[in-house]
Amino acid sequence: MGLERIVDIATDNRHLSAHRGFLIVSEERVEVGRVPLDDVGAVIVHAHGVTWSTNLIVALAERGAVMLLCGSNHSPAAICLPIDGHHAQNGRMRAQWEAGRPLSKQLWRALVVAKIRWQGAVLAANGHSATAFDHLARKVGSGDPENIEAQAARRYWPTLMGEAFRRDRDAQGANALLNYGYAVMRAACARAVVAAGLHPSIGVHHAHRGNPFALADDVIEPFRALVDALTIRLIAHDITGVTSEAKRAYAGLIAVDLMLDDGITTVWLAIQRTAQTLARSFQSGRATDLILPAPPLRAGTGRPGRIDRAMSPRLATTPIPASGAAQLSGYRLMWIFVMFDLPVTTKSESRAATKFRQYLLDEGFEKSQFSVYARFCSGKEQMEAYLRRIEANLPDKGEIHILSFTDRQYENIIRFAGQSRRQPRKNPDQLALF
Repeated sequence: MGLERIVDIATDNRHLSAHRGFLIVSEERVEVGRVPLDDVGAVIVHAHGVTWSTNLIVALAERGAVMLLCGSNHSPAAICLPIDGHHAQNGRMRAQWEAGRPLSKQLWRALVVAKIRWQGAVLAANGHSATAFDHLARKVGSGDPENIEAQAARRYWPTLMGEAFRRDRDAQGANALLNYGYAVMRAACARAVVAAGLHPSIGVHHAHRGNPFALADDVIEPFRALVDALTIRLIAHDITGVTSEAKRAYAGLIAVDLMLDDGITTVWLAIQRTAQTLARSFQSGRATDLILPAPPLRAGTGRPGRIDRAMSPRLATTPIPASGAAQLSGYRLMWIFVMFDLPVTTKSESRAATKFRQYLLDEGFEKSQFSVYARFCSGKEQMEAYLRRIEANLPDKGEIHILSFTDRQYENIIRFAGQSRRQPRKNPDQLALF
């Protein structure tokens, strides 16, 4: 699943519909904008009097996209998710439901530790001491019985936002910005959870009977600090309300690069990996299968490094990792392309083709075209590991071509195709605002 766009409906009395593969936005039966349905990851509705067609909801669900309805405080009030999310959905949901309390407590510990470490990295990026957060992260036990998460929050918010700040979901200013940023991130997490074949209401820790998206609220925890970091940057640029510029920045957050153990990936793909490995943990019974993004480490210290201070509101093209962490001098980038033509004349062939496509997405490949998937790796060893795993999961029928290139070879191919020089990787404008 590649990077997709967030459609934000902020003007009253818009009507949303689907027509010939497009999401159509109209007012008084006059079209004011359109977005290809295949490009839509989420639709966020804030305005009053907005209406939509059933055909649109079905078309979004068929593509795995979500619709998020927000209140006046920019916090989610309702969400529409697809029912069919993964070819192994039944087995994964059963494993999720039957997961024992010890496993859930271990998973929650991992999520809290990752959250606290990211909070420390955000504080360090803004010139504050994060030593206490290293200590707090080490104190978190299985299930967080001492509520270290809350202890960290009591230190974190006054240090980051000032002593007078109070986290209030109904307040304006910074709180409204945080609400909107979390809504964007929550939509991405909810979509990833469903795409992984999990039930969004069965949480690891969040278990309020009135919360139908408890698992998304678990998965979002390590990613909240990214929203916090961007909010600080927006305020520094005198953006204190949920303006179109702020919305564009938060929508671009999912396109930011993160450094993981096996290379660089986007926030969007990191969320998907978290959901996929969480499903794997439920099935295996091992909390260690869960893969979470960790902040970059300071060289030689094993402690969180600094998030780039230069991060600007135009986040769609600006990396978040620590200064130097995003430099690729220590890596040899490799590209893998998987191109295939699989038969789908029978139900078994169609299931096999769907399963193979889903496998590639689970491995972090992005869909370039319908039957062309690509991802980049941080070195030859990682590339070879991916090739071995792909070969072990090939369907029985069909024609499949797997190509691998170094970053330089890929650049030369682009030149040969007619470009005078390779353009730097740019993330598209992630927000369509109506």
